[in-house]
Amino acid sequence: MAARDLQERIKKLIVDRRLPSGAPLPTEPELMELLGAGRNSVREALKALQAMGIVEIRHGFGTYVGSMSFAPMIEGLAFRTVAGHYRGEDSLLQLLELREAVETGLVSRLAGRLPAADLVELDALVDRMEQRAAQGAGLAETDRAFHATLYRGLDNVLLSEVLEAFWDAFHRVRRDLVELPQDPRVTCRQHREILDAVRSGDSLRAEDAIRDHFGNLRTRLSTTGAPRPPEPRARHDERV
Repeated sequence: MAARDLQERIKKLIVDRRLPSGAPLPTEPELMELLGAGRNSVREALKALQAMGIVEIRHGFGTYVGSMSFAPMIEGLAFRTVAGHYRGEDSLLQLLELREAVETGLVSRLAGRLPAADLVELDALVDRMEQRAAQGAGLAETDRAFHATLYRGLDNVLLSEVLEAFWDAFHRVRRDLVELPQDPRVTCRQHREILDAVRSGDSLRAEDAIRDHFGNLRTRLSTTGAPRPPEPRARHDERV
């Protein structure tokens, strides 16, 4: 039996039995009987599914339905971007443009529709961002919390997780490859404008605010003049 076919049958078993994350799967001998496959084939299929976050193998305890997080997607995006950068591609800029396209297409749906409690929380986050900027502290985590809280208003858990994955991959790669020059006052002002635009109910203004924010990031990324990494022949301890 082909390895991919065996993986698909195990996934179908999870779906057909409506097993939630953390639920135990049939034992290895039971899977062998259910699938008509040998021990090694079942083990290899489970290992592949574990790499995707679909199952979790707890040695000595059994196999369980995994958390099905976006961790493998984040790893893939981050590695793809780093590898592209080392090939001379503008892969970090491409990842930024992907984030921009998604967020610009979503923000107009939020204009005038966010609950009062979310607006209060967003106000507090921008206030904190301004305080941290005044102290010379980093803004990345406050920035992340702002975007996560903003799109939480769409009440779409899957969408929120995808946006978080894009954010995480972009900032992990950016830290490794490029040090972006930043004017924290501009960053704070742009987030305040996004919030004010959404609160006003003006969807076009909200889209423009998001474009302005990402346009600033794109300009900073394009003008870093960061040197290309050296030609491969990396040492074993070099980070790729």
